[in-house]
Amino acid sequence: MKRLLITGAAGGLGKVSRKGLQGLAETIRLSDVVPIADAEAGMEVVTCDLADEAAVMALVEGCDGILHLGGVATEQPFPAILRGNLIGVHNLYEAARAHGVGRIFLASSNHVIGYYEQTEHLSGNAPHKPDGWYGISKSYAEAVALMYWHKFGIETAMVRIGSCFPEPVDHRMLASWLAPEDYLALVRRVFKAPRLGCPVIWGMSDNDARWWDNAHVDYLGWRPKRNSAEFAEKIAATVPRPDKDAPAARWQGGNFTAEPVKKEK
Repeated sequence: MKRLLITGAAGGLGKVSRKGLQGLAETIRLSDVVPIADAEAGMEVVTCDLADEAAVMALVEGCDGILHLGGVATEQPFPAILRGNLIGVHNLYEAARAHGVGRIFLASSNHVIGYYEQTEHLSGNAPHKPDGWYGISKSYAEAVALMYWHKFGIETAMVRIGSCFPEPVDHRMLASWLAPEDYLALVRRVFKAPRLGCPVIWGMSDNDARWWDNAHVDYLGWRPKRNSAEFAEKIAATVPRPDKDAPAARWQGGNFTAEPVKKEK
């Protein structure tokens, strides 16, 4: 690629991407709604509100790939979700269409399927069961990606990220954990694979404990190397196991399923 755009570049996963993806494109353009003062040398920085259609159109110009991490990342009142995750996704895909961007890594979420029991094993085509407005917004984003794939040929990796942290910190994360190095390897494969299409990809490492099946995307050649099992004894010894009926123990979406519908103050 000549220019890769990373939205949400000021966030936690954005910072991991900035440090770990250097060399993936000749130029990396970083963007967020807040100014980025600690950008890596040689990277472009553009402050942009994804809900601003004209600003997003200018942001995407000159890019041939997009790593879309931007938007609201937690359960919030609907107006905030609307601006960042619905209007923002619409603006991004329209800009991608207008400027001929061919491939997008879309950070979707496990909260698209949050109301499945942890005893269930899911393929990429399991019906959506979102656990809140945040999950609904990611379900919407996947629908947008599919429409732009079928109508305009824009390829998207719809990556339902589990829990991307240096290590899992509770029992639920033994199934949902995505090691940062496995995440970075996935981003590289998404943009280097000869063929992508518009698949759902479960964002998890090669965990012994798992709810999700990525067999349908074996063609990408992504092989995660880490396994949450290396932390299982530590978690068993230091983290109390929740009651079997607690949201964190019952639902794949964990505590998001118990979040109240938030209202603007």
